[in-house]
Amino acid sequence: MSEPASISSGIAARYAKAIFELAKEAKSLGSLEVNLDDLSAALDASAELRAMIGSPVLSRADQGAAITAIADKMGLVPELKNGLALMAAKRRLFVLPQLVAILGRMIAEDKGEISAEVTSAKALSKAQADKLAKTLKARIGRDVKLRATVDESLIGGLVVKVGSKMIDTSIRSRLDSLQNAMKEVG
Repeated sequence: MSEPASISSGIAARYAKAIFELAKEAKSLGSLEVNLDDLSAALDASAELRAMIGSPVLSRADQGAAITAIADKMGLVPELKNGLALMAAKRRLFVLPQLVAILGRMIAEDKGEISAEVTSAKALSKAQADKLAKTLKARIGRDVKLRATVDESLIGGLVVKVGSKMIDTSIRSRLDSLQNAMKEVG
């Protein structure tokens, strides 16, 4: 891991731990989890939000006002809202994506869940997602929360990442393997 990435992760982890502990104390982990999903979706969907949290040009006060307005509009729990305001005051909003990821893992661990990143060629139906979660639970022995994304370049199949393990059943992967095998023969 590069040094700047590890520094960002360290900063995010400290804020995540504080927000998690405060939310647990306030018994608002369920609401915090919903807020994190909403915040993650907003970060994915809004280039303006990503630019705002990483902008060195905006003052602390402007970043603070912007993130507070966003938190109010999204109805974020007070622990997360106050944490984001503190991060803006300390010019630490640039670690927001890492904070969301770390908090998500902390909540999942607290619930006895593990998250799995699933990439498919087309969106999974509710039935397919449920069946996959059930299959993964049987293999891992813990509840699995799926984070699904779509990558049409896979052509078909799935790429599933659970912790440090990856299962790649995509057609693209199989074609790449076949191409490599053909290069070795010829």
